Amino acid sequence: MDQDSRYIVGIDLGTTNTALAYVDLSEAPAQRRTQVFLIPQLVAAGEVAALPLLPSFAYLPGPEDVVPDTLRLPWHTRKAPDVAIGAFARDQAALQPGKVVSSAKSWLCYDGIDRRSECLPFSRTEAPRRISPVTASRLYLEHLREAWNHGMAAGNASLRLEAQTVLLTVPASFDAVARELTVEAAAAAGLTVRLLEEPQAAFYAWLEQHGEAWRHEVGDGDVVLVCDIGGGTTDLSLIAVSDHGGELQLQRIAVGEHTLLGGDNMDLTLAYGMAAKLKRERGVTLDGYQLAALTHACRAAKERLGAGVSEPQPLTLLGRGSGVIAGTLKTEITPAEMQALLLDGFLPRCAITDKPAERRKVGLRAFGLDYAADPALTRHLAAFIERHSFRDAAGNPMLPTAVLFNGGVTKSAAFQERIVAVLQEWNAPRDGAVNLLTQSDPDLAVARGAAWYATVQRQGGVRIKAGSARAYYLGIDSALPAVPGFAAPIDALCVVAFGLEEGSSVEIGAEGIGLVIGEPTEFRFFSSTVRRTDTVGTVLSEWAEGDLEELPTLVAELPVEDGRTSPIGTLVPIRLRTVLTEIGTLQLWCDDARGGQSWKLEFELRGNDPAAR
Repeated sequence: MDQDSRYIVGIDLGTTNTALAYVDLSEAPAQRRTQVFLIPQLVAAGEVAALPLLPSFAYLPGPEDVVPDTLRLPWHTRKAPDVAIGAFARDQAALQPGKVVSSAKSWLCYDGIDRRSECLPFSRTEAPRRISPVTASRLYLEHLREAWNHGMAAGNASLRLEAQTVLLTVPASFDAVARELTVEAAAAAGLTVRLLEEPQAAFYAWLEQHGEAWRHEVGDGDVVLVCDIGGGTTDLSLIAVSDHGGELQLQRIAVGEHTLLGGDNMDLTLAYGMAAKLKRERGVTLDGYQLAALTHACRAAKERLGAGVSEPQPLTLLGRGSGVIAGTLKTEITPAEMQALLLDGFLPRCAITDKPAERRKVGLRAFGLDYAADPALTRHLAAFIERHSFRDAAGNPMLPTAVLFNGGVTKSAAFQERIVAVLQEWNAPRDGAVNLLTQSDPDLAVARGAAWYATVQRQGGVRIKAGSARAYYLGIDSALPAVPGFAAPIDALCVVAFGLEEGSSVEIGAEGIGLVIGEPTEFRFFSSTVRRTDTVGTVLSEWAEGDLEELPTLVAELPVEDGRTSPIGTLVPIRLRTVLTEIGTLQLWCDDARGGQSWKLEFELRGNDPAAR
């Protein structure tokens, strides 16, 4: 943390919206509060307004689409930009979906593509311009940097965003690769950042909002479910409250798996429902381009209805082709239709023992994001609680006693009520009430909480104890002989224990391990969110299905030290040590037991390029 910075800045780089909040350290500690930075952006061609949210959309127009000068912002004093970020870009998505990048964050964490490749806007039709998910993230952060420097720095280099303490939030379920790519995008935008998990940030915002009164909302033995359903992902965390010598303490005890399920899925569902309505009422079949435009129109309607608007919302899109009625196509979506399509489809009542359906593997499938196979969020919640919660004497899961909602989807009172009702039904045998923790401005909570987290670190205050949300393992080839017809056995060596604090360095007391140097070698990594008692150095020769998740394989050729005569493929005896960095990423150091050389293993991010030295 930069002790000389005047501001602590929290950035929520969201799937649908991006926000920035800050704390001014020039104020007395007792007076410090998070403030929201209003972000200047285009709201129409040539029209600029400062808004609390920057929609995470990038409009990539062609020369025939706009007059370049109409894309200028106050800080564009020289060349006009060829891209628009924010509200104007979001609105263009319903008109020109093939020229607007959306959901870049979901693509950033999808390992089914090269995330540095130019693949967005994703479309099965040709897009005139494309950028990578990493580039899209950089563009959003660059917009924040330029807006801040224009409005807050005003020529003072010490007040520029690059000189402040910046916390950037990511889903708790982001793996090490997605975290590294997020940091890379920030660095490309000129920012040095630390990462913080979004559910934790949301809870810190709640702590700031309630002050000392939070102790009256939860007590010893309570377990808080942080339910964060955003545009692209569902993020679940459990935070336990316990009494230590008369003082309440908070401990993050579990995070969910990465679940690509959120507002994007709901928008698609509404679009398909409204497309069927158009076909039924107008006899019109939409093509892929129109369906993409309808999806964006449904997103806007969903947000208005979710905010409490009771009137039917109009949906308008352009007609296309000689077989379609000329001009525009119009329909509307009612609150009742939204409830039937979304509430019962995504939040059905279910039993605590229900599990999400799994997708059957097929030989061919359409290229695109690997969305969760089962859209029922309540079944994903049941599986999370069953897997991660404490157990009573009879072995039954002990359900959360309080819930804090976050994310754009859960702004809807109907969605909140359904989730709480389901939790109450699961709690019925114990006659336990579920306390709903209220939070103002859920769209801004994560950015506010990130800024407040770093403020608490600097000046003191209530902190959530939390380290690594996963345990990590390195695959070690077993010394057992190979058996025909069976895969060579492999052990899993724990190199990061669940809960290891970020910024820690740990020696791994494993003996008899050798490292192959001088030729390309594969390294296998695994992670687990359920093996919470393994310690660093634990060796697993076998494990239950679902206990470990294999991460992308690292392929590297570790160099032979200059001056050494070791032949290619030499097995060098090593000692291992783990460094869990401040940004939550993993470094595994292999130190030559004979002294001298060390090699650092990192996750493979560039196809077959080496990522070790």
